[in-house]
Amino acid sequence: MDAFFSFLIMHKAGFVNIVGNPNVGKSTLMNQLVGERLSIATFKAQTTRHRIMGIVNTEDMQIVFSDTPGVLKPNYKLQESMLAFSESALTDADVLLYVTDVIEDPEKNKDFLDKVAKMSIPVILLINKMDALAELAKDGKNPTEKLGEIVERWHGLLPKAEILPISAKNKFGVDMLLKRIHELLPESPAFFDKDQLTDKPARFFVSEIIREKILLYYDKEIPYSVEVRCEAFKETAKQIHISAVIYVERDSQKGIIIGHQGVAIKKVNTEARKALEKFFDKHVFLETFVKVDKDWRSNQKELDSFGYNPE
Repeated sequence: MDAFFSFLIMHKAGFVNIVGNPNVGKSTLMNQLVGERLSIATFKAQTTRHRIMGIVNTEDMQIVFSDTPGVLKPNYKLQESMLAFSESALTDADVLLYVTDVIEDPEKNKDFLDKVAKMSIPVILLINKMDALAELAKDGKNPTEKLGEIVERWHGLLPKAEILPISAKNKFGVDMLLKRIHELLPESPAFFDKDQLTDKPARFFVSEIIREKILLYYDKEIPYSVEVRCEAFKETAKQIHISAVIYVERDSQKGIIIGHQGVAIKKVNTEARKALEKFFDKHVFLETFVKVDKDWRSNQKELDSFGYNPE
């Protein structure tokens, strides 16, 4: 009994939330930390719409990471919900990871940054994309001098934060970050089962993977007008049968998604099915349908039905 009690006391667990502006590499970092592709990570901004938890377990630790949408000034209700997910991450973390990169202006979305500066919990500022630093240092300064300037500017904005340079893409600094998080976490028993990877159900990742392929294969506004709902998920020992609906806002968008003679949607289906088979490690039969749901991004009832409710 004493040994068991000692194990509980020495075990560490806590919530580590990842925030920052769009396109700085939050989702890539999340996937590196967790070791699985839980968050959409593409070259397009505003790809993460929900707050997604990924859980890292070791014998003496459980880290519950939370990836959030990029901070932005909302133009419609969907973006208001996305911002609410990001702001909620400031209220329930044991450690906060604020991700920036070597390119972005530190003054961007300063209102949100000011809230981070006032937090009493440990904040680690991660300067991502260190692999791009040499390219930026073309003004006569070497990369080390350039990094020093960036660190100094950020230190003025977040004086209490620890600052770590990383490259999430190349996994540079990720192991050091995990070690530091372990040091900062409180002693606590695990919050989730030790074999649990995320708080999201399988249907959520079906929708995210299909949406990721749409983000990759369609241009301009089309991907941002799309939402995906997994309507059926029937699993047997050997395969999974999935039925999903792709929602768009206008008839013209429906035609673009489907493409001439259905070529475009066939490509999305093929690539999504391959990714789903890799994710679930089973044969997948996928069928998709495209429907029009006018102005769903501005309709609170529809947003609630798609899970855009931070409460």
